[in-house]
Amino acid sequence: MALQAPPLSFPEALKPGRVVGGGRAGVFPPPLPGAAATMFSCVKPYEDQNYSALKRSCLRRKVLFEDPHFPATDDSLYYKGSPGPTVRWKRPKDICEDPRLFVDGISSHDLHQGQVGNCWFVAACSSLASRESLWQKVIPDWKEQEWDPEKPDAYAGIFHFHFWRFGEWVDVVIDDRLPTVNNQLIYCHSNSRNEFWCALVEKAYAKLAGCYQALDGGNTADALVDFTGGVSEPIDLTEGDFASDENKRNQLFDRVLKVHSRGGLISASIKAMTAADMEARLACGLVKGHAYAVTDVRKVRLGHGLLAFFKSEKLDMIRLRNPWGEREWNGPWSDTSEEWQKVSKSEREKLGVTVEDDGEFWMTFEDLCQYFTDIIQCRLINTSYLSIHKTWEEARLRGAWTRHEDPRQNRSGGCINHKETFFQNPQYIFDVKKPEDEVLICIQQQPKRSTRREGKGENLAIGFDIYKVEENRQYRMHSLQHKAASSIYINSRSVFLRTDQPEGRYVIIPTTFEPGHTGEFLLRVFTDVPSNCRELRLDEPPRTCWSSLCGYPKQVTQVHVLRAVGLKDSPTGADSYVIIKCEGDKVRSAVQKGTSTPEYDIKGVFYRKKPGQPITVQIWNHRILKDEFLGQVHLKADPDDLQALHTLHLRDRNRRQSSDLPGTIGVRVFSSASLMAV
Repeated sequence: MALQAPPLSFPEALKPGRVVGGGRAGVFPPPLPGAAATMFSCVKPYEDQNYSALKRSCLRRKVLFEDPHFPATDDSLYYKGSPGPTVRWKRPKDICEDPRLFVDGISSHDLHQGQVGNCWFVAACSSLASRESLWQKVIPDWKEQEWDPEKPDAYAGIFHFHFWRFGEWVDVVIDDRLPTVNNQLIYCHSNSRNEFWCALVEKAYAKLAGCYQALDGGNTADALVDFTGGVSEPIDLTEGDFASDENKRNQLFDRVLKVHSRGGLISASIKAMTAADMEARLACGLVKGHAYAVTDVRKVRLGHGLLAFFKSEKLDMIRLRNPWGEREWNGPWSDTSEEWQKVSKSEREKLGVTVEDDGEFWMTFEDLCQYFTDIIQCRLINTSYLSIHKTWEEARLRGAWTRHEDPRQNRSGGCINHKETFFQNPQYIFDVKKPEDEVLICIQQQPKRSTRREGKGENLAIGFDIYKVEENRQYRMHSLQHKAASSIYINSRSVFLRTDQPEGRYVIIPTTFEPGHTGEFLLRVFTDVPSNCRELRLDEPPRTCWSSLCGYPKQVTQVHVLRAVGLKDSPTGADSYVIIKCEGDKVRSAVQKGTSTPEYDIKGVFYRKKPGQPITVQIWNHRILKDEFLGQVHLKADPDDLQALHTLHLRDRNRRQSSDLPGTIGVRVFSSASLMAV
């Protein structure tokens, strides 16, 4: 039966992972205390523009900076269509008196969405503003960049911001000319007319995208990753049935709480399945096709006084913000609902509950799972050994889907639906070295800029499959192995998968949905211990100058030891393991403790120069002082032997007589004269 990759049949603007915003206003959450920004990568100047050098040059020449790479023209506004009303590019000093980067600090309440439909970006900014350590990375040297009324000559009309793009932090330089109509900012703007941090961050982000119009319709997850360097995990609340499954919902809340408490950013949305649904307001006050920022996650204590403390009844709660700055949830636990009487005054003050139509509201996590369809978590992956929290080991590799007429060099094979080309895709191998480990895998395609000539850069539909392979595999896969996990296929910039896998070796095959598409990608693999992740480049053992002297493999054999039955018994059962030996190469399984019927499920692949010599499979009992031999079998592993599954009696090591030992072993064998058969 053919394996199927999920079909893509969504309207372009409504594909999963894509939230299209409207032309309304947006806002933010109060800042939380945080450590000074600490990031671990060097920052690369975007388009080779050095902020410090450019600023020094402007101050020396006593001119205000004008950015030649993102000029104050229609090309920076649109990649198609006409601009409509006359747009005038103005510097903050020409828009208001006493312009400032921040007025009374940074807050989620600063921000309002403008005429471009980028609620997804505004929602991400809402989350960013609540994390001091993160916004200070995105807005570096903010005190130095702030206007200084006492030193007007120190101002050069130049700003810079940091974003994480495709595996590295980039420093984006802009001038301070902003698009206006009737002296009003037409895009992102603050509550305070003289506060400009959000408008300037948006301009720098539009420069990365190619123009402002390129921000019309996008993915909150992309912005969250660009602000943090983390990995985004989309969660489909409907498909996961979290609304009705209390255990799954409680587990998800604990995960969301952990991501939030460790500095991650989160957003939520209600999927719009038709164009008519876009920004449709539901009776409960929520809006479809709209990105909401999650600004707090709490277990809220119910009751009053000491009784509440000792009773310790808590409710899973979550706070969200509508980027429009208005139109809130009107159900249970909304601003004016009677449910708040169940919470003490001190608890309400701690939560910052306000009765205002400011776009921010609380709801239970159960209601969120009932009314929302999607959550995006942006995890900040901790790789510091000095941390008290879980530390991940990261493997980061760059790759590409490339076309070539030679099938052995082609690397654009498409998904598993295209079996004739699937194994031509790039392949990456990694090891799980614990009995079981949580593995995080993220693949991100190279972002595309929007230009008038090429239009908006659309993402390819991408995904990946993970296969459990032989413990000693060193060369590329050419046939299907056991599929351990697979991601969705989606036209998102990045695809993420969290999976628990047993000890062993695995191959990741990242693909585009259709064959023949080309593009660069970044693969990130996170495990608890180093995974030795690397690309598999060779199809088979290479021929060298020694091949004529030492010989070259004539046959490939894959040995799969499934299980054993009836091993030599003991009061506690055997602590057995398997060793597969072939021409000096060997593979050893993990120990299966306390059983006379162990399930080994271990594979080895061997490139045999002497196919006439048998392959030996031995079973040993693990002992503290000296391991005990339990028996062995010899496999001829001839390509002509069509009986793939063998059940063989264990023998001792005396070759002069074939005395059977207790137990049988189940082995599956495949051999071929073609070295690219497995």
